[in-house]
Amino acid sequence: MTDKKYTLTTESISHFNKTSYRIKALVDFSDVKKGELGGFVEKEANLSHEGNAWVYGDAKVSGDAEVSGNARVSGDARVFCNARVSGDARVSGDAEVFGDARVSGNARVFGDAKVSGNAKVSGNARVSGNAEVSGDAKVFGDAKVSGNARVSGNAEVSGYARVSGNARVFGDAWVFGDARVYGDAWVFGDAKVYGDAKVSGDAKVFGNAWVYGDAEVYGDAKVFEKPTEGE
Repeated sequence: MTDKKYTLTTESISHFNKTSYRIKALVDFSDVKKGELGGFVEKEANLSHEGNAWVYGDAKVSGDAEVSGNARVSGDARVFCNARVSGDARVSGDAEVFGDARVSGNARVFGDAKVSGNAKVSGNARVSGNAEVSGDAKVFGDAKVSGNARVSGNAEVSGYARVSGNARVFGDAWVFGDARVYGDAWVFGDAKVYGDAKVSGDAKVFGNAWVYGDAEVYGDAKVFEKPTEGE
């Protein structure tokens, strides 16, 4: 059995009508020193005693959520419900990860960002600002979702893609490669935006449409059907 690396102190707070306790390190590990106080957990199942995982500052982990591996939760961040934060992932600032969401790999979720539902953020992905990733959406690779952007449904954002501003990517849409979706643009349905393509302004790309290469869709444009082969 793995030796315990922390204990629950008597210092407690109440949130979501549940009581959580501040943790205290029992041994040195990573950048944590024996006797150092950490954040709050509801129970020991919320933070693995294995690896270098830790909850810092006033961050909170509760419900059936778990932080494991070398993951870190810091600032005023919250991880709750059945969420998992693992690997070398970081959740910081005022970010929230909840539902059955998964944050793993070297992913970073920070600012006021939210990851919820069955969403997965992995690889070197970044979710920041007021961005939200929800539903069954996936953000991975070196992708970044920022600003007030929303990625939801079964959508995927990957590669070096960027979704920012007030953009929305949802349905079964894919944004990948070096693509950019920003402004108030929407990409949804079965649409795919990839390569060096850019979608901005109030543009809408939907249906079976593909936007790729160096293409730009902007203003009030609407693109909604995949080109016929050879056109």
